[in-house]
Amino acid sequence: MPQHNLYIQNTLSRQKEKFEPLHPPHVGLYVCGPTVYGEAHLGHARPYVTFDVLYRYLSHLGYKVRYVRNITDVGHLENDGDEGEDKIAKKARLEQLEPMEVVELYTESFHESMRLLNNHHPGIEPRASGHIPEQIEMIQRIIDNGFAYVSNGSVYFDVSTYAQNNDYGKLSGRVIEELIAGAGNERRELEGQEEKRNPADFALWKKADERHIMRWSSPWSIGFPGWHIECSAMSRKYLGETFDIHGGGMDLVFPHHESEIAQSKGSCGHAPVKYWMHNNMITINGRKMGKSLGNFITLKEFFEGSNALLEQAYSPMTIRFFILQAHYRSTLDFSNEALKAAEKAYKRIYNGLRSLRSLEHPGEASSPDDQLKERVLSAINQCYEGLNDDLNTAVTIAALFELLKIINSLKGGQIAWEKLEPEVFESLRNTYALMVETILGLREERGKTAQFSEVLMDTILEAYRSAKERKDYSQVDAIRARLKSEGIVVKDAKTGISWDYEE
Repeated sequence: MPQHNLYIQNTLSRQKEKFEPLHPPHVGLYVCGPTVYGEAHLGHARPYVTFDVLYRYLSHLGYKVRYVRNITDVGHLENDGDEGEDKIAKKARLEQLEPMEVVELYTESFHESMRLLNNHHPGIEPRASGHIPEQIEMIQRIIDNGFAYVSNGSVYFDVSTYAQNNDYGKLSGRVIEELIAGAGNERRELEGQEEKRNPADFALWKKADERHIMRWSSPWSIGFPGWHIECSAMSRKYLGETFDIHGGGMDLVFPHHESEIAQSKGSCGHAPVKYWMHNNMITINGRKMGKSLGNFITLKEFFEGSNALLEQAYSPMTIRFFILQAHYRSTLDFSNEALKAAEKAYKRIYNGLRSLRSLEHPGEASSPDDQLKERVLSAINQCYEGLNDDLNTAVTIAALFELLKIINSLKGGQIAWEKLEPEVFESLRNTYALMVETILGLREERGKTAQFSEVLMDTILEAYRSAKERKDYSQVDAIRARLKSEGIVVKDAKTGISWDYEE
């Protein structure tokens, strides 16, 4: 196996840094989870697929990863600000449900979408509403350290006091003087400025008014926690005061993650995270896909083809491949053309795995080809090099397609077995399967072909072979047409008859 030196683009330093965990072989990974007030959409899928691959690769490298991904079920107010209605409470009011009914409905839907995308479930999935005592304790420590103040029953983080000796704005690149002055703050009048000492301060605890039906007792008021404090408290509880990797979408860099850093330093005196990782957005016509913009397509709609913007349904593995074909820090624009290309590419990759499993090396290479060997080993190395270079799955997928060419040439007889040494073929086989299934997390999707077991397919192909030998071409054509209608194509080659998923 190639040497592994994993490098990660650290948002905090704006540089690629060699990954060196704080307490090897243990790795702490925290990813901001969803606010469960609606169906998960394509934009949600990108961070969870990205960090699922990171989790898979770290585990493959031998690390013992504690993966924590939260559920936000309280405290996330409209427009991500400090005023307005709780997003879940608003949904509950509109649907005439209890807030926790909304939470359970969309948490279950989120889990089902993640399962279909073949994402591992995190080791720990804490809910904000289940960690109110930890949040209250953390807020009190911030107050005791002089970095927060109580105003009319609410508690706000004092950014100007904190910034006197700390670099607030370092993660996001924001200028502290502009933040304190409220420059560019389009929602200033809506954010309860009368309670704040300056516009940059953010809520740690909010006193509940008559609109807020989710509320808890605290030393300051009957109320609810601020959005940012939830992740700080939950990550600390399960990963400690300092842990290895914090992930999320780049839309969370400010104010959410910037505030997490300030809260953690304000409560215990040091930064909470060594490596900050942020994926870029999925866009539609150049604009971020999001619920607030009303331009999102839910994952369920993708799987069913039930949105007017979709020309067909797209399977979960098509969506996963679509996300992984681009580097996680690059923008990824939605289009039906791009999704159809991803569908075809996914099927080609998986057909290659099926072919590979049907091939057996005869056991010797009478005239090994050094150039062929170098071609195989170079592609194998590129699979790892892509992952080691800040999880560049696009490079890894390109290397898999290079291996796929060799697989198809072996299957079709264009490359003779005597040209390839058995141990090189085994490296090819093992690496291809490892990358496709274990690291990238792609799995076989039968779809319409689910009714066809391997045994049944063998029987059908035997009937096809028999019809060809009898020169019963009407039967041959009928079998081909029936299988094609189920998404299967029959392959006639010198080496025999086989089948693939239609690409």
